Amino acid sequence: MEKTKSTEGITARKEDNFSEWFTQLMIKSKLADYSSVSGCMILRPDSYCIWEEIVKSCDKLFKKIGVQNSYFPLLIPESSFSKEKEHVEGFSPEVAWVTHAGNTKLAERLAIRPTSEAIMYESYSKWIRSWRDLPLLLNQWNNVIRWEFKHPVPFFRTREFLWNEMHTAFADKEEALRHGKEVIKAYTKVTEELMALPGIYGRKTESEKFAGAVFSEKMHHYLPNGKVIEGVCFHYDGQNFSKAYDIKFKTKEEKTDYVYQNTHAISTRMLGTMFAIHSDDKGLVIPPKIAQNKLVIIPLKFENDKNILKKASDIEKKLSKFSPLLDERTEVSPGYKFHEWELKGIPIRLEFGPQDMEKKQVILVKRNDGKKIPVKITDLEKTIPEVLEKIQAELFEKAENVLKSNIKKAEEKKDLIKFIKEKQIVISPMCKADGCEELLKSETGGAKTLFIDPASQQVKGKKCIICGKSADYMVYIGKTY
Repeated sequence: MEKTKSTEGITARKEDNFSEWFTQLMIKSKLADYSSVSGCMILRPDSYCIWEEIVKSCDKLFKKIGVQNSYFPLLIPESSFSKEKEHVEGFSPEVAWVTHAGNTKLAERLAIRPTSEAIMYESYSKWIRSWRDLPLLLNQWNNVIRWEFKHPVPFFRTREFLWNEMHTAFADKEEALRHGKEVIKAYTKVTEELMALPGIYGRKTESEKFAGAVFSEKMHHYLPNGKVIEGVCFHYDGQNFSKAYDIKFKTKEEKTDYVYQNTHAISTRMLGTMFAIHSDDKGLVIPPKIAQNKLVIIPLKFENDKNILKKASDIEKKLSKFSPLLDERTEVSPGYKFHEWELKGIPIRLEFGPQDMEKKQVILVKRNDGKKIPVKITDLEKTIPEVLEKIQAELFEKAENVLKSNIKKAEEKKDLIKFIKEKQIVISPMCKADGCEELLKSETGGAKTLFIDPASQQVKGKKCIICGKSADYMVYIGKTY
């Protein structure tokens, strides 16, 4: 990653140069920084506290559907990692290996986990013996390393990232699928209600599914630069891994069967998605429900008026449940403070000066649209929750409108190419041939199938937009990270 020179304020425009704007946003708002390891970033406190809120919120919902937390080793023996052929082939370009301990070469290479199926399922095969041991619903919050890529982007594409890995095992397919849907509901509650992120959800094509899964389903979010970022996922693994790792159990009928499995994840990539979608040229915009500090109080001209500072301090105490910040600095101007807190994305700014003191009011400023609202001090405890709810709803609605307005339909290749160049998501008919998906990428400058349209029953009589043969389904197409 190339370092950006530090200057106050964001100098790039989101609409004109998204990549530079996003990089400046991450560094100047103190969300992240570069490390001395190429492609690995540092999560600073302002972003990590948001990740902690995601973890806490997901954990609470996971526990309601029976999921327990655990932790498995970072290092995976090569012999274990290699048991599921398709899984190994899918991850082999990304695996980092430990080959030495000090100056001594190890007898067997150890993979630094790109994902934990191998190390977890060896234990599952020991722990699961009977239908009474099922379902086994384990989750872990950890870091993973995936080394192979050329263009690292903070949060979106880094060699190390944080996530959860939920690995569940069931006695039958129906229970596995039912629980998988419950997990997706939990994730969606967090991403929509806390992060104000709308998305479109669907099943991956065979060539785009998770290595080793029967099928993969993912949420997809539309970014302002026209690219799509993959969000939370549900991989139904069937019995593929249980057969590879010999995870068998005795059924109620005293027969031997292999367990049915699911895997799920949410990662720090979602932080970048949220920052990119909601933020603007002034800096961060953080949805109130996930913001650590809901508001900042800025007293005006208090260096000559101790009464203003005292009243501002009283307001801070009065609003303590919103974790307010009180900016008492005298060495910088009010304008400097306004810009700094806009850069940091605090949802509400309360300005309080001599005239406001006379009127027994504050000026409330909404971060998402800059609107100023005079509010009586006695009404603050009632008004602030209403404004925070309004900001939260406005952020979701704005993002949803942008998403919906950038989805087009095309049945002719020239229209598909045109829409992709215009940074759109496109719904088009395609056949299942792998060759067509490869041609799609080359003919559109890198766009790929995102997922199969759930309404694919409408495909009868349509032709594949790439080869012209009968289409098997409608697919969403777009460029991704």
